[in-house]
Amino acid sequence: MDALIEKFPLTENPEALNLGPYMCVADSQLRLISIFDDLKYDRADIDMISPAMRNYAVTKLGQFGFKQTSGNVLQHEETSIRCLIPKFHALGASPFDITRYTKRGNHDFFILTPTQTACQYIDFYALSEAVDRIKGLIIRQPINLYKILDYLERKPLHTEFVSAIGHLRLIQREAVASEPLKTRRALGSLV
Repeated sequence: MDALIEKFPLTENPEALNLGPYMCVADSQLRLISIFDDLKYDRADIDMISPAMRNYAVTKLGQFGFKQTSGNVLQHEETSIRCLIPKFHALGASPFDITRYTKRGNHDFFILTPTQTACQYIDFYALSEAVDRIKGLIIRQPINLYKILDYLERKPLHTEFVSAIGHLRLIQREAVASEPLKTRRALGSLV
C-alpha cells in the first residue's frame, strides 16, 4: 500500500498536477490543496469553501480517481488517500483554526481557501519561508490579507508576520492587475 501511495500523483509530484486555474497543491509537505473563488476581498468576507469551490474540487479531483464519500470528504479508491474540506464552525471564526477540529490520516490532504492556506504557512514555517510561500500563492490565488491581519495573535510567529503585510499587499495588487489573474472570473459566476 505504501508503494502505491508513493506513486500516487498527489504524493509523487504534486506541483506538476494540473488542477485547473482555480486550484493547486499549495504545499505537499503540509498536504494542502488551495482553491480560490474571487479576485477581490473585503475584510468582512466569510472565509469558507463555497458550493462552487466544492463542486470544482469534486470535479477536478474526480479526474484522479477521487469520489465524494460525504459532503466534506473525497476519497481515492485504490490508495484510501482522502481530501478533506474542514467544516466552517462559526461566523467570525479565525482562519488559523480551520484545521483544528478535523482529524486527518498520514497521507490525507486538506482543501482550503488561499487565506486559510496562508494561515497554515504562518503557523508552520519561519517568517522568511512563510512569506516566500505566500508570495508564490498570491501570484496564483489572491488572499484576504486584511482577514489575516485581523486574526493574527500575540505569539512570536504572528507578531513577526505583521511587518510583511504591506509588501504582500503590493505583490497581490500587481498580480491581480496582470495576467493570468486579471481575466479570471469568480467560480460562482461560472456555474
